[in-house]
Amino acid sequence: MLRIVLKKGYIGLPVKQRRTLEALGLKKIGASVNREDNKAVKGMLTKVAHLVAVETVAE
Repeated sequence: MLRIVLKKGYIGLPVKQRRTLEALGLKKIGASVNREDNKAVKGMLTKVAHLVAVETVAE
């Protein structure tokens, strides 16, 4: 399980990165979500790695 926290805002981002953040469920700075650790989520995180912080959480 991964905990993903949005560290920077949406302003000035390309549309693809905005949509990726929305698909992860991140809307506000400081918001956090828990997602399963799978290839789809990891691919999304590589696209927005400069905007988020990721940590592993025990289930």
